Amino acid sequence: MLIVKALHIIFVTSWFAGLFYLPRLFVNHAMVTDPATIERIALMERKLYRFMTPLGILAVLLGMWLWFGYGFVGGWLHAKTALVTLLIVYHLYCGRLLRAFAEGRNTRSHVWYRFFNEIPVLVLFAVVFLVVLKPF
Repeated sequence: MLIVKALHIIFVTSWFAGLFYLPRLFVNHAMVTDPATIERIALMERKLYRFMTPLGILAVLLGMWLWFGYGFVGGWLHAKTALVTLLIVYHLYCGRLLRAFAEGRNTRSHVWYRFFNEIPVLVLFAVVFLVVLKPF
């Protein structure tokens, strides 16, 4: 089980790297007007989303494996599961935003994306504290 736990941590860390960077690309995409720069950023967004999606799936699957190994006990784990569900929704919403940019339908400003970019940071803080402290 320690190997599963180590792999879970690796895939969660990798998934979060994508969750931190993709919205930052959206900030830049919303700011630029040069067609060549827009195309370059759009390519980076697509490649990153395709790369980070399997990482997120593996992180969730390994987390579920840990549930079955250790059990689903404690209020902290229920709270963590709710936050992971929020991250999955956030990830899928990033996919929708990616498609909106690709189709020229973005209606959000770079300022909105700057705030949107902070959501996974806040979730990460909460999840780490829940996992380490197990407060309830």
